[in-house]
Amino acid sequence: MDTATAVQGTVRRDVTRALIERSIAIEYARLPEWVRTLARQCIIDWFAVTLAGARDPLVDLLLDEAREEGGKPVATVVGRGARLTRAQAALVNGTASHVLDYDDVNLNINGHPSAVLVPAALAMGEATDAGGIELLTAFVAGYEFACRAGRLAAPGHYLRGYHATSTVGGLGAAVACARLLRLDPERTATAVGIAATQAAGLKAMFGTQCKPFHAGMAAEHGVRAAALARRGMESRTDALECRQGFAPVMSPDLDPAAALGDPEAFFLRDNLFKYHAACYGTHSAIECARALHAEHRFAAAEIENVTVRVERGSDAVCNIPNPRTGLEAKFSLRLTTAMALCGRDTADLAAYSETSAADPILVAMRDRIKVELVDAWPLMQAEVLVTLRDGRVLRMLCDAGVPGTDYSRQDARLKEKFVRLVQPVLGDARCTRLLERLIDIERTSVRELMSVAGAEVR
Repeated sequence: MDTATAVQGTVRRDVTRALIERSIAIEYARLPEWVRTLARQCIIDWFAVTLAGARDPLVDLLLDEAREEGGKPVATVVGRGARLTRAQAALVNGTASHVLDYDDVNLNINGHPSAVLVPAALAMGEATDAGGIELLTAFVAGYEFACRAGRLAAPGHYLRGYHATSTVGGLGAAVACARLLRLDPERTATAVGIAATQAAGLKAMFGTQCKPFHAGMAAEHGVRAAALARRGMESRTDALECRQGFAPVMSPDLDPAAALGDPEAFFLRDNLFKYHAACYGTHSAIECARALHAEHRFAAAEIENVTVRVERGSDAVCNIPNPRTGLEAKFSLRLTTAMALCGRDTADLAAYSETSAADPILVAMRDRIKVELVDAWPLMQAEVLVTLRDGRVLRMLCDAGVPGTDYSRQDARLKEKFVRLVQPVLGDARCTRLLERLIDIERTSVRELMSVAGAEVR
């Protein structure tokens, strides 16, 4: 056996422990300012989309079930004026944060990290009376662990049909909660094992209520895994890489080099925020269509046909050809592109409904759009070609998978999104108060945040 093979063999055996040691080593005082900024932005965005989703019928259903189950009320449900157990609150809040499919994305996970990590950390942090610095640090620790675990099993895990938001997200949630409970490396590894054996979530459920439920379920699993590890429950401590463990069972790929490479890097840098209330896989096409419409000012009647070119994997994610419901509309490249070409506001929550899916103007445009699948493209890249009746062909290429680097501009856009989503729910004064506390999160506590965000929605 040569040296390279020997080193690779060692890495394969120790990957879970190596990732945990790195996460535990993360300290607020040593975080670069840009990491703190992005972490605050993620938490601000999470509260915005969760408050906006707090009145969804699925949230009502889960809240009713939790109340019937009962339990010790120690954690707050955002926007509902209710208190539940830690695990129940994580489930309900996690589901609410993903129910609109308006939450952030990271392609290292191939999923939605904040929708799982924030509700789990809030539930555990409120129960333990954590401060804002502890919350932010636990979030970063869980986020980095989830990204690296996602890279370990990529790309086969997602391609096999697992919803990584749920499966990989639950691992990160366990690490974030273990951090808040101040568990040592051994107990943190145990928590990861307990979370790994609960990991589930099928991409086949996209377009149904099970997709947002996946995020809540993973947050609940993370809370429970850390709590049980603290009490002494046993588990494998090499759950990610061991024979018949997480990656070997749930993916044809096992890439320790991708998981452990560039050890000083923060994958939070790759976080992608949503400014359209649909599946992120539709965003590049929306941006192309919006840009073409703004530049050329064509009317819908002038369009002969449209081709949307996307990476082949989009077919299994966001290519519902003829959506019938608001949920299905969020996963339809044809309909969301039609909305953009017709000048509809794709950031408007009300734009995705059964009525919109059946709108004769949108349906007529949708039926002029063809989706073409392309091999070996960037995952989120799209090209839109609009052929006009006068013979002109207009083209636009966009890759929404490239993260922003102008954090000041990003901050302004996220605050605008926050106000747009939260003000109708909490009113002007409470919206302003919550945003101020989130901006200054290091000087507040989880309980203070939840006292403002937990108010019953209008």
